[in-house]
Amino acid sequence: MNRYIYMKKIFNKKLFSAILTNFAIVFAIFSVFGICFWTDSTAVVSSTGYKAIYRGNENKNNISLCINVYWGTEYLDEMLETLKKYDAKATFFVGGCWAAKNVDMLKKIYDEGHEIANHGYYHKDHKQIDYARNVQEIEYNHKIVKETLGIDMSLFMPPSGSYGLQTLEAAEFLGYTTIMWSKDTIDWRDKDVSLITKRATKNLQNGDLILMHPTECTKLALESIVKTIQNSGFNLTTVSQNISMN
Repeated sequence: MNRYIYMKKIFNKKLFSAILTNFAIVFAIFSVFGICFWTDSTAVVSSTGYKAIYRGNENKNNISLCINVYWGTEYLDEMLETLKKYDAKATFFVGGCWAAKNVDMLKKIYDEGHEIANHGYYHKDHKQIDYARNVQEIEYNHKIVKETLGIDMSLFMPPSGSYGLQTLEAAEFLGYTTIMWSKDTIDWRDKDVSLITKRATKNLQNGDLILMHPTECTKLALESIVKTIQNSGFNLTTVSQNISMN
């Protein structure tokens, strides 16, 4: 009897251990599934429910070119000529340190009817910096552009698309809407005109926000991109017009 009781205790202990192990495995699987299913790049939400915008108004046939500028100034004149040729408007998300050094070009972009938006000051990883530094990066840029053009920017795109809760809250505090994109040309990495064009124009949809930079290949691809978008029945508008619900 004692041996039987002893063996039964051992069996129960092993059974209990096995149940715990299996429960842990199942929990881990569901946790991973939950993260994959529920979490995406838009899942970061501020205390007031504010989050980044990845697409404009899907009820209107507008598309926007989001041109991030920290470098590539030498390609901007030709890009502006192409946009003017096709009466297309874009939003230029400018870096503060770039704006401070390129006042004439900043004014030219604005004077030609394009939208000027905020891209931080020093191209920091906004997900890795604290709330105060997020505020500082956005605010310093705002002041430079305000002093130069006399306008108050209202759109912010975090460098490299990296942002966190503190970024959303800092932008919101300063009266900004955080903008991301629905299409990425990855032109800073892939110096291929046809590939850049394909990424910008494949499966076009209402409200698309297309990310690009002033690179030599983007300059060469821009005319084809603009023509393809317009010939597909879309308007090339600023991001502010694109995201408007009116």
